[in-house]
Amino acid sequence: MKKFGLQIYSIRDHFTTEEDTAASFAKMKEYGYTQAQTAGTYSYISPEKFRALADENGIEIVGTHYDWNLICNDVEGTIAYHRTLGTTNIGIGGMPGEARGTKEGLFAFIDKFNEMAKIYGEHGFKLTYHNHSFEFVKLEDGKTLFDHLIEKLDPVNAGFVIDVCWLHLGGADIYDILERLEGRVVMLHLKDVAACRPIKTEGGGVIGHLPERIEVGCGNINFARIIPAAEKIGCHLFVVEDEIYSTGESYDSVRISAENIIAKFLEK
Repeated sequence: MKKFGLQIYSIRDHFTTEEDTAASFAKMKEYGYTQAQTAGTYSYISPEKFRALADENGIEIVGTHYDWNLICNDVEGTIAYHRTLGTTNIGIGGMPGEARGTKEGLFAFIDKFNEMAKIYGEHGFKLTYHNHSFEFVKLEDGKTLFDHLIEKLDPVNAGFVIDVCWLHLGGADIYDILERLEGRVVMLHLKDVAACRPIKTEGGGVIGHLPERIEVGCGNINFARIIPAAEKIGCHLFVVEDEIYSTGESYDSVRISAENIIAKFLEK
């Protein structure tokens, strides 16, 4: 891994005005990030200006988490938006609720995803799916939702944004998932996990600790092994997503993750 990016959902509280956006891209560059993945759309700023501010600060937009309804119902607008940002990776952050409860709902979602992936593929784009932990719940057939996604999503026009934290919290074997998805992982989300929330008895004694999301390099996930394993199966985009701020401030959180990546995991 020679460079790394940031899912800007991590600092969404600093993406509220044009001035904040410029300052945030500058902060990202200062910390060592050279790439970004967007989260949603930004109604306070035009896509053209958003892209210009990213370019001015040396930040490449490498993917999105976009609106599923817009992906399905506004193909021309979705293509135009992504061309303006300069990325061919159109992504969603998770399947809609109706796809999660039954195999029928899941299969209907997969069919629609493949339909849209083919349309976007004809225009040079890849439609990507980002996992959480709920995809590792087993259905009545003994397979997880994620098993079905691996088996049934279009291997050419659809891709995966694999979040290793959520794999870990879902009880999945990270290396097995990466091997099964060889050539299909567009991006790896870097997010760490630590056992830091105490489980207390009624009397106040601590009997264990619950896992908690934390900055990269502050937890127990072995990125020194995972990053090379991801590169081996063809993934070349590595993007931090911080959601829990140990210091209480999002800028501090993404700075800590960047410092740890540069010190521990970045190729020198």
